[in-house]
Amino acid sequence: MAEHNEKGKRAEELAKDWLTGKGYVFREANYRYSHSEIDLIFEYKDLLVFVEVKFRSGVGFGFAEEFVDYTKRKLIIKAADHYIHENDWHKDIRFDIVGVYQDKNGNVNFRQFEDAFY
Repeated sequence: MAEHNEKGKRAEELAKDWLTGKGYVFREANYRYSHSEIDLIFEYKDLLVFVEVKFRSGVGFGFAEEFVDYTKRKLIIKAADHYIHENDWHKDIRFDIVGVYQDKNGNVNFRQFEDAFY
């Protein structure tokens, strides 16, 4: 597996643990539909939360939310629509972005953008 893929998977695991610690209930990881993928899916306070995780080893090239473009958002929404139908979900939903930032000393920080798009 390429190094950037390994970092991405590690960032997803870290984000999953971090959100679980905040009271989010984990449902699924890497949900795929057609050419779309949702990194993490949680339940939180009667919401179904679809989470896109982005790893950054600094902010020199921008913040995590800047790397979820229009095309990526549309793919995530397409997969979410399928998941909602497949699981017969009738409550509210939300799309979040979680940035996982690692500094040069290996320290990890998180930045969550709730209701980032739709």
